[in-house]
Amino acid sequence: MKTEFDFLKSIAPEPGNLIKGLQLIQATEGYISEDGIRAAAEYFGRPEADVEGVVSFYAQFKRVKPGKFQISVCDGTACHLKGAPLVHEWLYQDLKLKPGETSPDGLFSLETVACLGCCSLAPVMSVNGRVYGKLERKTMMKILKEYADK
Repeated sequence: MKTEFDFLKSIAPEPGNLIKGLQLIQATEGYISEDGIRAAAEYFGRPEADVEGVVSFYAQFKRVKPGKFQISVCDGTACHLKGAPLVHEWLYQDLKLKPGETSPDGLFSLETVACLGCCSLAPVMSVNGRVYGKLERKTMMKILKEYADK
């Protein structure tokens, strides 16, 4: 019988491959769901609590289903000094989102990243990998509206 996590069979079910398996689950689902935790625990022969412990330990793993549009706000030195905290404040005021959250409608999710690699454009955010720089509130609101209307 085929299950939605049959793709795990591409990895040997050895305990040392748990992280690789979780990375594959996240790459497929976009996050690590409860079903993903159970599937990994069963496949790798580990208690669910152990798998959850690994997921919660590593920042690379997400437990919240990402929104259709994933917003990443840079908080590197240049962006921080040029307004990243304001960008976060505006996003909270407009979308009621804090880093690590997804909007109730599933449209937007928000994360803070250490650097997006375009310091000269600070402050910077990206939406699904597309970078927007020299952000001001009006510009950011216009960008978000364009995505919301898609």
